Parts: sequence; C-alpha cells; structure tokens
Amino acid sequence: MATPAFDCTVLTRRGILTAAAGSLLLAGCGPQGQRPGEGATSSSPGDQDMVVGASLELSGRGAALGLVQRRALEIMAESLNRSGIPVGNLHRSIRLEIRDNGSDPRLAARHAADLTQAGSHALVGGVLGETAVALASAAEQLKTPFLALGHADRIVLPLADRTFSFKLTPDSADVARRMVDLLESQRIRRVALLAADGPHGDSGVRAVREALGASTVDLVRTLRLPDTGRSFRAAAERVTAGDPDGVVVWGAAPDSGEAARALRRAGHHGPLFFDPGAVVDDTLSRANAKAVEGAYAVHPACLGGSALTATSGAQVARRDFDYRYTQRHGTSVGFAPYAADALHLLAAAAREATSLDRGRLRAFLQTQMVEGIAGGYAFTPDHHGGMEADSLGVYRVSQSSWTRYA
Repeated sequence: MATPAFDCTVLTRRGILTAAAGSLLLAGCGPQGQRPGEGATSSSPGDQDMVVGASLELSGRGAALGLVQRRALEIMAESLNRSGIPVGNLHRSIRLEIRDNGSDPRLAARHAADLTQAGSHALVGGVLGETAVALASAAEQLKTPFLALGHADRIVLPLADRTFSFKLTPDSADVARRMVDLLESQRIRRVALLAADGPHGDSGVRAVREALGASTVDLVRTLRLPDTGRSFRAAAERVTAGDPDGVVVWGAAPDSGEAARALRRAGHHGPLFFDPGAVVDDTLSRANAKAVEGAYAVHPACLGGSALTATSGAQVARRDFDYRYTQRHGTSVGFAPYAADALHLLAAAAREATSLDRGRLRAFLQTQMVEGIAGGYAFTPDHHGGMEADSLGVYRVSQSSWTRYA
C-alpha cells in the first residue's frame, strides 16, 4: 500500500504539495500508559533503522495534548514502515523511542541527552512551551535535529541559538492576525487578553498586542493566568471588571477550559476566543461544556474533519489519517497531528540527504516545503517555523463540538 508522499510541486511560498499522498491504512499501536521516564518502541529494532526519540507529556498538565501526539507518531511510523524510507541505497524503517517527560522541562532536557546518546538521529516532542524550549536548548548543544510540537516563539528564536530546532505549530503572529480579523468581523470593540504563564503566553501577549495595534479593536486589559492547579478566579474577576466585549484566552488545555469557566462565573457573558492550544477534547468536557459553548478558536484547517470526496493528495491523507485514528481510538483527533507531520518531514529530509547524519538531516530539514496532514510548512535557513498562515481556519463550539466557521 502506498504511503503519503511529499513531492515538490511549488504553488506558493510554502510550496504546497498536492500530489497524491496515498492512503494511510495502518496497523496496531504500541503500549500505552507509561510512567515518566519509561520508553516505548513502535517498530522492529535494527542497525539500519532511523531512530526518532520522542519526549512527550504523557502525564502531568500536558497529557491531554501529549497522548494525542504519541498516537499520531505511532500511526504514521507504521504507515511509513510499510514500504520503508529510501535513504541512499537502503530502505530504512523508523524506530520510535518514546519517553514520558511528565510535563517537566528538566526531565525533557535529560531525555534529549539520553535519547541522543542512545543513538537517536532526531528528536520530536514538547507539546508545552516550557518543555519544547528546554528540548530546543538541549538539541542545540547536542547538535541533534529537533521538531517541536509546542506553542512558543522561543522554541526557534533567536535563530542563531536554535539552528537545530524546527516548530510545527502555527506562529503566534499568524494566529493573532487571524484572531483580530475575527474580532473585527464580530464587531468587538473592547477586548481583554487572559494569557497563560510561561513562553506560550509570552508569545501570545506580544502577538496580540501587535495585531491589535493595526486594528479598530482596543485592548482594555491584559492579565496572566497563574500556574496550572491554582485558582483562576482572581484573574477572571479582574478581566471581567474591565467590561470587555470579548475575551481572548491564550493558553493550552486544560487551562483553556478552566479559564472559560472562571470567566463565566465572574460574569463575562460575551464571546470567548481561543488560540490553537485550546483545541483538544478536554476543553469540550462536560465540566466545560456550558462555559465554552459558542466560543471561537483559530486552529489549523485539518480540524474540519474528513470530506466524503478529496481533491488532493493532502486531503486524502488527512481524511484517511482521521479515519485510522478514529477507528483505533474511538474519537477524532482534535489537536492537530503535528507529530505525524514531524515524521514525514524527517523521512523526506533523510531521503534527500541520502544519509541519517544529524548535520545533513538538519541541512535538508531547512529546505522542506510540504503540505502535511496538519497543514503546510515552508522551512528555510532563515525560517524554522511554523505552519503556514493560510493553513489556519476559524472554528466555533457548537453543541460541544468544533464546527468550521471560516
């Protein structure tokens, strides 16, 4: 069976690939439910394997995002391994080495060193801004390519300190511009920003302020959420006291849903606007359902689900990936399958490099222009992330599900 292929048909700056992507008819997953620091292998080991080390939040506050990415890694590795990856005169298989960082940046950094020492050719992971930044710093010292799944500008900036790191999530500036367009279309004149603590929230604050500066919308108040596990009540009450027409919540689940509940209890009855970090099943849980109903989110357009007919290879790949994920796990993937695209980018780089040398993988990663399952990517030596702006869509929560709005 064919596996998705990323051939080079350049249509725009991102070089969108609409060639046939093939079918993702995949087999079983690896083991679940590891404790922090434990590993897993998703393909048969061998001296000629392409070893990809993954440090993911399988427990702790990032687990709602990390578990989805683990599943995406396993599904895509199985797909690629059906025919193997041509690297020079050999066909390589992908061998995953997965570790649970427990949402702890220090443990994630140790994973980077351990996985590289154990022979990993590249690293993937970090769904939280803090862990992704820690992994990026470690990858630079280790001279090992790292593909990040988290949201934060600092993952790939400044580029001089992040030459081995690549970010698959959308850039904060692109998300903020799309969000401000939405605010103006909804006739929002006064907006408040409630942003998570840490690098993810830092990026959001900068991006939203810059985007609002060229708009008709006034930013009446900016507040930061306390660390996960602490009450959001005080921050929500201060935001609501500014009487905004709408509130932007910039953070990752589970904080997004908890912040929505706190804002409703504090008396905010206007619309809520989420960044992509909110788009995961936890945000739509029964506890959050009433608070988030009618809320908007900017997110990669792959969230739209599988059409009955597909007109491009990328659409076919997205449809079939979603089908296999749903068949195996009983629910559609909400948080974009960045990890699946990470493996495809690595496979394409290895094929073009004709080598698994880490330096050559990095060199060819920064020339990748592909249309993946989550969206489009256009890496260059001067730009290591993230997803292309025209891959973004707007969604609205309707009857406890994400519905395409624009």
